[in-house]
Amino acid sequence: MADNPTSPLREPPVRGLEAKDGALVLVLAGELDLYNADEVRSALADALASEPERIVVDLSGVEFVDSTALGVLIEARAKLGPGRLLLAGPQPEPRRALEVSGLDRQLPVHDSVADALGAAS
Repeated sequence: MADNPTSPLREPPVRGLEAKDGALVLVLAGELDLYNADEVRSALADALASEPERIVVDLSGVEFVDSTALGVLIEARAKLGPGRLLLAGPQPEPRRALEVSGLDRQLPVHDSVADALGAAS
């Protein structure tokens, strides 16, 4: 049962969305992949609908990111515009995925949400 991607044992990727210091902070956790990319896409669409100045995606609780989830981030960047979608706190494996894909050169990556909020001010 644990191998079933729709298993109730699998935690949802979206853990919260809050306004902070003039930005929206989207907190993600667990594994971001094909099976839950639509949940992440929906959360980003909800955040975009409020027309924020910027969105910070907190990746500090994310353990794994696949190419589908990276594509969702690229979509959001395209809709929001350059420099307005920031990534914060990626752990080593997700950070490596960002580097290998080149996404770290397309999106600002910060060590923490506080750093991202400070840099975007």
